[in-house]
Amino acid sequence: MANMGRFNVQALKDFQKELEKINNPQTINVFLESCAKELAARLFRMAVKRTPVGQYPKSSGKKGGTLRRGWTFSDGGNNAMDVRVNHYADTYVIEIVNPVEYASYVEYGHRTANGKGWVNGRYMMTLSEKDLNDIAPKILERKIKKFLGGVIS
Repeated sequence: MANMGRFNVQALKDFQKELEKINNPQTINVFLESCAKELAARLFRMAVKRTPVGQYPKSSGKKGGTLRRGWTFSDGGNNAMDVRVNHYADTYVIEIVNPVEYASYVEYGHRTANGKGWVNGRYMMTLSEKDLNDIAPKILERKIKKFLGGVIS
């Protein structure tokens, strides 16, 4: 009969205990919320960076940047790590809004004041969302590896 070698059962039991720790629904929920918050923070930064700032002559007395400063999370904060995450079935939702009244016109475009021309949209949120969708798998993969890193090395 062939020699099977040695096998450390205790290491396997320790591994099972570590897996049970991360299989806790509360632990998983905290992890998923942190993923949602990181993605929301990145989307927020991208949208703010893409938002144009109005350029006005000094004599007008107007100051640009109202639209850019308008970006916020639905609960009023500007920090994604402090924002509340809403759960809908298996979906985690964080709303990013810009309540400035002309935000949608800058986002999607609008007719000129005299109605004879068209101003193209800047698509600050639309393009930012597309860019985030492109990089999200890498971000999430890195977070998952870090999350599982303590168990699987």
